[in-house]
Amino acid sequence: MMTSAQPFDDFRNLFAHMPEGDVAQAGKVWSLFAKADKPQGSLGRIEDIAAWLARWSGRAPPSVLKPMVAIFAGNHGVAVHGVSPRAMEATAQRVELCAAGGAAINQICVAGDLGLKVFDLALHLPTADITVEPALDERACAATMAFGMEAIAGGTDLFCIGDLGVANTTVAAALSAALFGGRGADWVGPGSGADAAMQARKAAVVDRALALHGDRLRDPFEALRRVGGREFAAIAGAILAARMEKIPVLLDGFATTAAAAVLFACDPRALDHCMFSHVSTEPGHARLLAKLGARPLLGLGIDHGEAVGAGLAAGLVKTAAQISSGMAAAVR
Repeated sequence: MMTSAQPFDDFRNLFAHMPEGDVAQAGKVWSLFAKADKPQGSLGRIEDIAAWLARWSGRAPPSVLKPMVAIFAGNHGVAVHGVSPRAMEATAQRVELCAAGGAAINQICVAGDLGLKVFDLALHLPTADITVEPALDERACAATMAFGMEAIAGGTDLFCIGDLGVANTTVAAALSAALFGGRGADWVGPGSGADAAMQARKAAVVDRALALHGDRLRDPFEALRRVGGREFAAIAGAILAARMEKIPVLLDGFATTAAAAVLFACDPRALDHCMFSHVSTEPGHARLLAKLGARPLLGLGIDHGEAVGAGLAAGLVKTAAQISSGMAAAVR
């Protein structure tokens, strides 16, 4: 429940109270690998993943017992400018496909024994057109962040976050430009299949939004509400809630990373509990990951959305946990 005079104040205050991970548990994992019968560092980033998981789960060797994928779906008023080859109704259709078990992420969850939650964020009510007015008012944005924080209810020890939303790569480009500078052409890409003419429209739309909102975008939360959207706000809230509970997080593609970047812009330490699952084919995603100093785990040429990259990376994290656990038993 919001208690401060301004809706975002409660979230701003959380940054002063973010818990740190358990460095001692991470150290135990590094010590385990050092004692194991293998060349030093021979498992590469698998060792990094296991130590990161131990740091944020508080267990060494770490384990993953209740992994969960959360997908946040939203619609955007900016879609009226023809920035996506898909009609806005496609967002709801994708949500329904997930609910019916027929989406790619469903199969990944079955193969990897991952739980799945899909959140429909008022798909019948698109956000406002960001070239005309803010996407959300402050109270609605804060309320959506609070809703996202509830996604960890029921418990999880590996939280994989993804998104769905027609036109959300345009919104991700606008949000990235607001946070890190540049013009629309620096951040837009083909999204779900935009041709050159459509990409030019996307860039123009981003530039119009940046010009309209101007200096007010310097505040990351203002950028989120003005040129973001519901799934972006919910994802930011979910990441922040996971940090407060010291739950390790895997982040998916461009839109999810842009939402995470809002928290990074507030405090670079805010994403210490996160790993970036993959780099998509969307050019803005690679650029944004570089701005965050992030090293994605996978590079499979995926640009599918719906947490597919995060779900696949969860299998890698689970394997890293098993390797450290099995090798710990051998060392003993």
